[in-house]
Amino acid sequence: MTSINALDPGASPLDYYGYELRRLRESAHLTQRQLGDILNYTGSLVGQIETARKVPTPEFSERADAALGSDGLLTRLVQLVLRSQLPAWFQQVAELEARALEICTFQTHMIHGLLQTSAYARGVLGALDQTDLEDRTTVRLARQGIFNKEAPPVFWMVISEAALYQEIGGRGTMRGQLAHVLAFEANPRINIQVLPFSVGSHAGLQGSFNLYRFSSDPTIVYTEGYGTGHPTANPDSVRDCSLRYDHLRAAALSPKDSAELIRRTMEDRYGEQVA
Repeated sequence: MTSINALDPGASPLDYYGYELRRLRESAHLTQRQLGDILNYTGSLVGQIETARKVPTPEFSERADAALGSDGLLTRLVQLVLRSQLPAWFQQVAELEARALEICTFQTHMIHGLLQTSAYARGVLGALDQTDLEDRTTVRLARQGIFNKEAPPVFWMVISEAALYQEIGGRGTMRGQLAHVLAFEANPRINIQVLPFSVGSHAGLQGSFNLYRFSSDPTIVYTEGYGTGHPTANPDSVRDCSLRYDHLRAAALSPKDSAELIRRTMEDRYGEQVA
């Protein structure tokens, strides 16, 4: 177990965050329990964060900044912490998400991470490995902060109808996830289309992929395997996947009709059942 007295603020962003939290708390002459009471968290959690054994959330950081008068320091630091906790191979992708003006994704069997609920994300991340599941879920959901920026990216998601039926996390989780997707129906910057089974063969049969578009940098295509990611700016790959995406959007239901299908699936498949 890491000793707070031995914590090296230069070891990692998480260690630095813990070091600064402790410094600010002690400057305010508060115990861990007292700070926890103020923030509506346990003193144990405060201690775990101070010793780099627990990943802080943006909400915790905002409350701590307000309580300790730290002028947003922890809120700024937590973004570095959360980015550093992503798998090394995925950190570049998170950077692409944060910089992109437009993100286009095609998903064959599940909702993209940027629109996942916490329960659904736990179901995805915990399918094979339950280790540090809450921390890994926190890190994944933190990526969704890009939609809170002053100029958020335009996000297009085409999902196979199969994603509506792949029951991840149980019926309640799926109902909550589909309701979450429907909550973006009136948001012109977040557009969701369902590719129905009835289209048969389509341009995305080779698998899921993402396109990241920027104001001046080249467009990036991203595909993913087990524990690996493959971003490329190769012009041939970008042209091919851009054309595929155009065909997928054309073949998919309109956003309005997609919302109706999602709503119908949510009620028919995951609605409340009377015994």
